[in-house]
Amino acid sequence: MIWNETKECMSRDELEFLQSKRLVKTVDRVYHNVEFYRKKMQQLGIEPGDIKGIEDLHKLPFTTKNDLRDTYPFGLFAVPQSEIIRIHASSGTTGKATVVGYTRRDLDIWSECVARALSQAGVTRGDIIQVAYGYGLFTGGLGAHGGAEKLGAMVVPMSTGNTKKLTTMMKDFGVTAIACTPSYLLHIAEVLEEAGDIPNIQLKAAICGAEPWTDNMRRQIEEQLHIKAFDIYGLSEVMGPGVACDCEYHKGLHVYEDHFLPEIIDPDTLEPMEKGETGELVFTTLTKEGLPLLRYRTKDLTSISYDKCECGRTLARISRFKGRSDDMLIIRGVNVFPSQIEAALLEMGEVTPHYMMIVDRQNNLDTLEIQVEVDERFFSDEIKSLETLSKKIAHVIQNAIGLAVKIKLVAPKTLERSMGKAVHVIDKRKLI
Repeated sequence: MIWNETKECMSRDELEFLQSKRLVKTVDRVYHNVEFYRKKMQQLGIEPGDIKGIEDLHKLPFTTKNDLRDTYPFGLFAVPQSEIIRIHASSGTTGKATVVGYTRRDLDIWSECVARALSQAGVTRGDIIQVAYGYGLFTGGLGAHGGAEKLGAMVVPMSTGNTKKLTTMMKDFGVTAIACTPSYLLHIAEVLEEAGDIPNIQLKAAICGAEPWTDNMRRQIEEQLHIKAFDIYGLSEVMGPGVACDCEYHKGLHVYEDHFLPEIIDPDTLEPMEKGETGELVFTTLTKEGLPLLRYRTKDLTSISYDKCECGRTLARISRFKGRSDDMLIIRGVNVFPSQIEAALLEMGEVTPHYMMIVDRQNNLDTLEIQVEVDERFFSDEIKSLETLSKKIAHVIQNAIGLAVKIKLVAPKTLERSMGKAVHVIDKRKLI
């Protein structure tokens, strides 16, 4: 095997010793090579020698996405530009792009982490994997591609944009695994189903990420395509896909702690939280050379378990994300996450997982309309039938989020399908 799998089954003491050793080196590197961190640490009265191990992690400053934007483009790089051999970046749709640089060793480690994730999903060098994430500045495509090559699998670099061609190649090439967003995989499943081609594919596993999804959506994908679906997690600032991935037991995503040190903080007080409590996920990179980060705030809300998994791995596991602290909607004083709506809809057999939340304000009162796509089997022209279904959905969602909502039923395949990250919210209050 390419990596030493014993790292995934080390005792907690052994793992924490390795993490402490790497943390000390990382702190020393950023203090001497990154002006931003040197100033931050000096403001806090911290010198590299004050950090003896992971028990001192709480002394270090946080890093945010705004810090990357404020030092755009290369201000947080810890090596000379001549050592950076690849750049990735966010879209920059909500501000300046966040730019990430990788050394050759960074790319090797990234490929190793993605290869681990693929291996957890049962992918081997004998498989043919279709990479249907976007290639380019987005980390998904090249990240999954590098990991598949590291594993030794045959890669089909499909990217996104032509679903019909994708499904044709899936059949003709005998594709056995696919890496893409879960929402795009649902669209692929629809295309295959319409053509009657699901019996004609050899797909056995899907490695999905880049957007939040629920266990209910995973089960629907598995039942529709007769495969096993796995959740891969990452973010470009920390590395890209391959920071964590779930195993066949689906009881949390194993974090590759020998490279990424996780912690959970209270997003309001910024204080560390007790084990098992839900809060904001924070990462410190332990081996990155190009862009090492101290206590990067991901905004993702989750909890961490350190118990040994049934699969035998001792790596910490993060639970499925409740949402993002910056994605949370506050509607009439109630905290609402899109994932709650998705989970509620997927409990019902009459609708598809495709929905859109429209938040507005009328007469100084927040309103929430949810457009829901009706499953073809239950779509009817009978107004009474649709009214009954609409009331049923409204009741289910109100029970889930504690808020009365307006339901608008739409015909099958009406809502736009996404080939990248799905958009489920339009907040018109921000446009006023």
